[in-house]
This record gives sequence, C-alpha cells and structure tokens, in this order.
Amino acid sequence: MNEFSLIKTYFNSIRHQRVDVIFGIGDDAACLHVPNDMDLLVSTDTLVAGVHFLSDWDPYAIASRALLVNISDMAAMAAEPCWVTLALTLPTFDESWLKRFSAGLSDTLQAYNIALVGGDTTRGPLSITLTIHGVCPKGQAIRRSGAKVGDTVYVSGLLGASALAVSFLDDKTLDEDSRRVLMDNLLFPKPRVDLKHYLRQHATAAIDVSDGLSADLNHILESSHVGACIDLEKIPVHPLVLAYKKENAIEFALNGGDDYELCFTMSNEHEPIGLGCYPIGRITEEGGLHAKTLIGDSVPIQARGYCHF
Repeated sequence: MNEFSLIKTYFNSIRHQRVDVIFGIGDDAACLHVPNDMDLLVSTDTLVAGVHFLSDWDPYAIASRALLVNISDMAAMAAEPCWVTLALTLPTFDESWLKRFSAGLSDTLQAYNIALVGGDTTRGPLSITLTIHGVCPKGQAIRRSGAKVGDTVYVSGLLGASALAVSFLDDKTLDEDSRRVLMDNLLFPKPRVDLKHYLRQHATAAIDVSDGLSADLNHILESSHVGACIDLEKIPVHPLVLAYKKENAIEFALNGGDDYELCFTMSNEHEPIGLGCYPIGRITEEGGLHAKTLIGDSVPIQARGYCHF
C-alpha cells in the first residue's frame, strides 16, 4: 500500500465535516472559511513513541490522546477547536494498527466537532504531529501575559493522577480498578473547552497544565512579569495520589504534568462558582513562585516539570 492509498483507506473515510470546510482532504491544501468577527488560532504538537506514549499502547488511545492534548491548547486560549491536520510517521504498514488509530481519531473528532482537513504520511520512527486550528471572537483569546497583581490563581480540576499512572506503568501490584482510573486520566484527558465562554469574560491569563503546575504557572508569571504565592494545601490533589503517595502527594500534583487541566488567573471580583475550579493562590508584585507557610510568610518554590532538553 502506498502513501495515497493509505490515506484514502484510513483517513479519507473520516467524514465528520463542518459547514466552514469548503474543501479538505484531496487537494494540495484545505480551504476553510473563517468568519469576519473571529480570530484564527493555530497550534502544533508532536508526540513521539517512547517519549509521549508507549508504542504498545492501544492505537485507539494513542490517536485519541494525541488529539485531546491539542484540543487542550485551544481550551487554554478560550478558543473553539475547529480543524486539524495530521502528519503521521510510521515504521511499517500495519493494517490492524491503522484501523484502531483511525477509529480513535474519528471518534474524538466527532465528540468535539472537529474536522480532519489534511496532513501527510511518511515512513520512519513512530511519531504523530497534529496542527489544530480554532477560532475565538476578535480580541478575546486568553494569553499567558495578562495576569495582574492581586489576581487569584485557579486550577480547573484535580491534579497528579496522570503522573501517578506513569509511575505505576511497570508496577503489577496496583489493583485493577485504580489502574483503570489512572490510565483513563493519562490516555483520555478531558480538555476544558467547557470553560471557554467564562474565560473570555473573566480570565486575565491561562495555560494548560501539561508539563506540571509549577512549570506552567511559571510560564504565566514570566510572560506577565509578576510573581505568585500559592497555598500548597489548597492544590486539588487526586484521591488516588493521596491514597498511594500520601507523603509525596503535593510533589505529584505540583510537578507531575499530563493533567491537561487549566491554570488561570482572574480578578477577585469574579469567582468561577459551580465550574469545579479551585483557588490556590494570588498573583504578587514580587517575582517568582512562592509557597505560603503555616505562619503566614512565603518561601520560594523552584518551578519544576517535564523538559525535553
């Protein structure tokens, strides 16, 4: 099977379409309609076997996770994800692998109303590159650089489960129910696109928690030229992290990564009631990341998380 028949067999059949796709797969480029009152946002992410996923994972989950982590980038910008292109590098042709991969991609695209509009396939070490495109009302995209002194720092959900899942990948002693919950968090993160309307109205800065809360919050601080003081006891830690790694629970939640919740800031005039978000600290004039102590002062925290180099 050559490149073109592979695309025709496994990806042309992904027929979920949007009315704003004038034409997609089949030409040298896709043609998309962007409404005049919208800004276009574009993000690219590459996932490599052995680094971002294990090659023996279910291809359905590999495809779904690859798309979900890209959708999370749109969620962090308060954008609606619309279109995606896929560049897939394969070591060899594997019909059963491709069937499962394309099924996972198709189901996830359908669930989030996203159209696959193009891409490329080539031979080489297994890797997946997705470029996702989204739209946001003009001037309403949320950046990392808008945090203001006095803003409250929020996290949109429980942290640490994905890092715990990674730590237990080769551990056969973990009970099956716990393993299922942890692997579901790792393989099928839930990007917080549901928060986009609220963030557009109230957030001053936002980022998704991919490399770890401390590292990603620090990106906001550096971009906004501010600092933050957080209360470690208020960080929302996943119950299984508390159950299995109680003594290191804050370490998993603060530095673990792969949670794909959102970390965002907003003024004290607003509070995301009923949205499952947790206030964990305040933006400060003093630069850097600090933790509140029991006696009310603060100590510096080193921003740590996943880093490729």
